[in-house]
Amino acid sequence: MVAQNSRRELLAASLILTLALIRLTEANSEGDALHALRRSLSDPDNVLQSWDPTLVNPCTWFHVTCNQHNQVTRLDLGNSNLSGHLVPELGKLEHLQYLYGIITLLPFDYLKTYFSITNQILFCFDSYSELYKNEIQGTIPSELGNLKSLISLDLYNNNLTGKIPSSLGKLKSLVFLRLNENRLTGPIPRELTAISCLKVVDVSGNDLCGTIPVEGPFEHIPMQNFENNLRLEGPELLGLASYDTNCT
Repeated sequence: MVAQNSRRELLAASLILTLALIRLTEANSEGDALHALRRSLSDPDNVLQSWDPTLVNPCTWFHVTCNQHNQVTRLDLGNSNLSGHLVPELGKLEHLQYLYGIITLLPFDYLKTYFSITNQILFCFDSYSELYKNEIQGTIPSELGNLKSLISLDLYNNNLTGKIPSSLGKLKSLVFLRLNENRLTGPIPRELTAISCLKVVDVSGNDLCGTIPVEGPFEHIPMQNFENNLRLEGPELLGLASYDTNCT
């Protein structure tokens, strides 16, 4: 009996140690991802000064919030006078709930009025990814499609170029997608039409081409959210023509 109890205690201790090591590895991986972002950005106001990669995890860094398991859930860098590029390593922040830079959390009464919130929409409200009004350049990393908990991706008012990654269609919890006032090109990915939670899309003020999707959530997106894209040809006429004709 004593030997059996000892084995059970040893097994329990091993499990606890394994879980602790897993969480430590995750924290280190997330810290590496955020440090990669810091290296890619110019930070004249020293907003990221506390981001010390020698620490065990990034949960003590300013503008970073973690859950009780020391997993990064929020990154608040909006309107911080940052410039540079986004990095693929951001796709490793699998527990990310907020990547702030756009609107701060809206009052619930406003959301309820604007969206007539249902239980389905409430289920979608898990996480935000927002990085607005900076001087971020380059392309949107396709790896952002790995942030499966994301509900808000806000990258507006930057200098982003290239195409909207089709991988964003994997963000099945996404509610807000605001990419307006950049220099994005190419078509609007049809993969986005399969995101049932999607309620707000704004891609105005870019250089997109092709036609505007009309299926799924796009059925209710106002046309003003597609304005100032001189090469957009209007709503797609289903069954009559390819939506991306001569669109690059």
